[in-house]
Amino acid sequence: MAFYQAWAKVLDWLREYAEDRDGVQFVKMADFTGYIYRMEREYDLPTTIMSASLSDASGKPVLMLTASPRQVLIKDIVVHPFDSHVYRRLKLSEDGAALVEGKRVFDRERLTALADDLFRHAVAH
Repeated sequence: MAFYQAWAKVLDWLREYAEDRDGVQFVKMADFTGYIYRMEREYDLPTTIMSASLSDASGKPVLMLTASPRQVLIKDIVVHPFDSHVYRRLKLSEDGAALVEGKRVFDRERLTALADDLFRHAVAH
């Protein structure tokens, strides 16, 4: 559950990033299949969203993030700049307190810096 609580927090960061900037949209890309197949029954994760993006004003994704579904044994979040083959994998730290990329904590500031760089590049091209 701690992994999905961390994922829900990242989704909040994405929403806040989009709200604070002109020309940036938070877009839900997909829900967890487990949620979709449950139909009207109760769902016990803190979010239904499996993947989301920060997209430009036209709706083109600039940065996509996807969380592992619950049936996956080793859970991670993939942080994928849309026009790049390079991506990052985040996992829950051993103490469950943060998401990490290797040993580096991936926090709101790191996400903001990455998104700012990507949107600067997207606007330049």
